[in-house]
Amino acid sequence: MPREQIGQESRITIERAARALEAVLARPAATPRGGAVVCHPHPQFGGSMDNAVVVAVSRALMACGFVVLRFNFAGVGRSQGTYSGGPGEVEDARAATEALAAHVPPGVPINLVGYSYGAWVALQAGPREPRVGRIVAIAPPLRLFDWDSPGTILQPVSIIAAEHDQFCPADELARFIGKHGKTVSVHARIAGADHFFWGFEDEVGTACASASTELPAT
Repeated sequence: MPREQIGQESRITIERAARALEAVLARPAATPRGGAVVCHPHPQFGGSMDNAVVVAVSRALMACGFVVLRFNFAGVGRSQGTYSGGPGEVEDARAATEALAAHVPPGVPINLVGYSYGAWVALQAGPREPRVGRIVAIAPPLRLFDWDSPGTILQPVSIIAAEHDQFCPADELARFIGKHGKTVSVHARIAGADHFFWGFEDEVGTACASASTELPAT
């Protein structure tokens, strides 16, 4: 993988996908406690791995000991290919998970994190990946896309919600959680924020780090 150093981050290319994907790999200073893949918002509406929320989340996770891989879906930035409408992006996330596995200690779970459309992708890809130990869904846009697939979710899912999310209203979020029982829960609700979290990026990063390090319910 070709690399360009960016402080504690390295720009890499994921070759495991059907098309090469542009990515940034961030390593903590100490021995890693785990890994995390971060999926960005919708490619057709300006989403990329350089989204302010994605960057804040990635750096918060790195600060608490995770090796973090954020990447561009196909057709974004230097990633090859084009937007597929969903299936291709799910495979991109799975390829990113496989790529990250080479950079974390054997047996250490990988968290799959997604913001907005990225949350939908994470919830599609995570249940298919045995290395994924937890899914963190940030502002899942429940008013959009098909949330019935993939069906049963085995990993714990922590949701980070915005108080005034126009695409994830409280009633729809409650129905989604009720459908999946104890597997899905709201970890944090960011007061005053809407779906885009302008001015609340650091709060989202802190909440994501907290969700990623909490012990599974017993």
